Formats: sequence, C-alpha cells, structure tokens
Amino acid sequence: MTCTRLSNWFAGRGAWLPCVSAFALLWCSFLSVVAQDSDSEADFDQLTPEQQEQVFMKMVEDLGWKRQGVGDLDKWAEIKIPQGFRFTEGDGAAQLMEIYGNPSSETETGVIAPEDLNWFVLFRFEDSGYVKDDEKDKINPAKILKEKKENQELSNEYRRENGLQEMYVMGWAVEPNYNEATNNLEWALDLQDADGNRVVNFNTKLLGRHGVMDSTLVCDPGQLDELLPTYQNLIAGFSYKPGNTYAEYKEGDKIAKYGLLALIGGGGAALAAKAGLFAVIGKFLAKAWKLVAVGVVAVGAFLKRIFTRR
Repeated sequence: MTCTRLSNWFAGRGAWLPCVSAFALLWCSFLSVVAQDSDSEADFDQLTPEQQEQVFMKMVEDLGWKRQGVGDLDKWAEIKIPQGFRFTEGDGAAQLMEIYGNPSSETETGVIAPEDLNWFVLFRFEDSGYVKDDEKDKINPAKILKEKKENQELSNEYRRENGLQEMYVMGWAVEPNYNEATNNLEWALDLQDADGNRVVNFNTKLLGRHGVMDSTLVCDPGQLDELLPTYQNLIAGFSYKPGNTYAEYKEGDKIAKYGLLALIGGGGAALAAKAGLFAVIGKFLAKAWKLVAVGVVAVGAFLKRIFTRR
C-alpha cells in the first residue's frame, strides 16, 4: 500500500494537495503502518473507500475529543472550545504528536483544532517557575534573529542525526512582541528546508505564576495571515485556573532561571529540533510522506493495535 491512495482520495474530494494538512498526514501515517502488515493490507484493500475512511476516522476519534464547553489543559489552565472545533487533553495530544513521528515532550497539555484537522494548536506547559518580564524593553528582533541564524547549526546537527531535513532561519514572519496587558509573548519565524520548502511556526508564550504555557499554531505558511484572527480568538479563550495566573505571584514562589529573551531564543528552530514539529508541517505531500514514513516506525505497533481492533 502506498500514499498514492492518499493523493487519489483527496483529489476525488477536490482537496488542494500542494499544502500539508494535519488530517492528510494522519491519514498517510495510518496507510504507511497498514502497509507494513500484509494481512492488514489485504483486509484493508477489501474495504470500500467509505469503509476505509470510517476505519481511519475511528482511529482519530479514539484519541478522545471534546467538542463543546471548556478543555482542561492539565491542572494549569483551560481553553474554551468554540463551535466547529475539537479538543483533546494531554494524553491525546501526546499520541497525536507520536502519530506525526514526533517524540512526546511529556509536557503536552492539549490540542485544539477545527473539525477537519487541517491545522491545529498544540499546548505544552513548562513548569519552570515565574518568568520575570523585566526584559520587555530589551527585545531586539534584529539581534535575536542574528543569534538564531548563528546557532541554527546545532539544531541542524540534531536533525541530521535523526534523519530529518535541515531547517534554516530566513527571517521573522512576525517580530517578537510582548503584551503587558495579557502577559503574552509572541513571534513567528519564517524557515526553509534544504529543498526550498517554506514553513511558518507561530509561537505564543502565555506567562503564568508557576511557569509558561507554550502555544504553537501549526499550519501551512499560506494559511498564516488568514488564520491569525481565528488563532487570536482561540487564545482569547485561554485562561489560567485560579491560583495559577501571572498576577497571583507571591513572594517565595519559584522564579525561572531565564527571562523573556531566553524564551524567544529557545523557540523556533531550536524547538523544532527537540520536538520535530517541522518534520510534518509546511511540506509538499511527497516530502511529507517520506518524513512520516521515518517517524511512523516508532509508533507502528500503536497504530496496528488500533487497526486490528476494528
């Protein structure tokens, strides 16, 4: 079984193939794993396209999704779930990252996405302590960008060792900025892989009393401008639970060993090397399939168990 089926399946539904969607990569991961087992492949081939789609969607649904109300981001915070969106908590988020071929950071607290999963927002909490914002007036985008470009070789060394394409910092898609009213730090990097494919990763650091909630919008670069208002509305529905807000800091609380500048310096390409997110976003499907095939080996047993339960 090959991912050609994915191309045909989406083409038959009028989907635009040049961009990578989260749904497309999930589907491709599923097909790649089924292909490793000849019996499963034979059984799967006997199903109609509609039945195949049902099997796949059942696998996705097994991650556990909530479609209304409020989603719990562990003990730290919560996010409102608007109509037309789905939310899964930390365990589901970690499994989703593994399906994409990314090792779990064990800090995932949730994922929120539209029903079609064409993009998503990943939440992770860094239990680092209270991050002082006294560096807010020292943010120098040009200097930070220069340092990122100088340090990107360390990130690429990790990527090469793990069979991932190198990523290069091209510039800011959105320059770093700190909102004192919300205590949110935001920026977006424009990156390019060795084949010239571009990707944008939009980061929001939501400062809290005991650490930082990291929110990452994962989407195709061409979607960024269109999705930003929707993303900002989602973030407006984020709130720390009582006792965890930035304003509730008390003397004696744990203080983080870094400030705002380190949060920016440690994001972007460095984060990609650690979590592998850029391996599954912003690629043409042909490239994405190859990368997913590398990552899917580690989670093959997980996906096979899901399929064989059907």
